[in-house]
Amino acid sequence: MAKIKYAYQDEYTGKTAKANGKALKISPKHSVEICRTIRGMHLDDAKEFLEEVMRKETPVPFKRHNKKVGHKRGIEGWPTGRYPIKAAGQILQVLENAEANAEYQGLETEDLKIVHISSHRGYIIRGWTARAFGRASPFNTPTTHIQVVLGED
Repeated sequence: MAKIKYAYQDEYTGKTAKANGKALKISPKHSVEICRTIRGMHLDDAKEFLEEVMRKETPVPFKRHNKKVGHKRGIEGWPTGRYPIKAAGQILQVLENAEANAEYQGLETEDLKIVHISSHRGYIIRGWTARAFGRASPFNTPTTHIQVVLGED
């Protein structure tokens, strides 16, 4: 697999800790919306938000990929949203990995803030499904790369 570089360009002046998830089997569209929502949050608030999404208590506002998405209660200033449970769980694991990296580097874990988080489309796992009369149709699985940079507040 090719080496993936960070999209982060060191705009933050303090100490940082990085983590990334490569080729996660989650929806790229869901991960874009989650990353937009938690960007700039404190780490504890972001982890709590993702756990609430996984329990279907707080929806993620879908601002870009919102065609035929229903309205959800509890979203401030935006009507459409969803509960992307699988993507929230995978992003939560990457955040916990970044927190462990920050702890290893000697950063204060209570003061960490998400300086940069982004998701990019990964490669597509090709597959096929059977159809009538001996034919086949593509049944592909998209993958997503997640990049997280945490910094001390």
